[in-house]
Amino acid sequence: METINSAAELKIAIRQMELEQTIQGQLLKEQFIITVESLTPVNLIKGAINDISSSPFLIDNMIGSAMGLITGYFSKIIAVGSSNNPFKKFMGSVLQFGVTNIVAQHPEIFKSFGQFIMEQIFHRKEK
Repeated sequence: METINSAAELKIAIRQMELEQTIQGQLLKEQFIITVESLTPVNLIKGAINDISSSPFLIDNMIGSAMGLITGYFSKIIAVGSSNNPFKKFMGSVLQFGVTNIVAQHPEIFKSFGQFIMEQIFHRKEK
């Protein structure tokens, strides 16, 4: 900053600083409006959906986890049925946990198996 030697230079420096302050204040207000708009629930949801839809790995992980949960649940239903035996229920829960983890960790194997089954079903109908 340069040295101010006269009253005229002081007035000019004050005007410049006031102008800078006005410009910075306006920029701050505009940025505040942009920030408030980006934090509305609708925009937050839109952003989350865009992030999810743009990430193929996340979608694959979600599908794999869902497949694991579904197969684990059905394996427990098949193993336990309507039994009231506590040991059988416990073993069904262990089976459900194991199947869920295996399917969730290796969904590509089960996807290809499902595709193979679907091809076999539709291939038989074509004959």
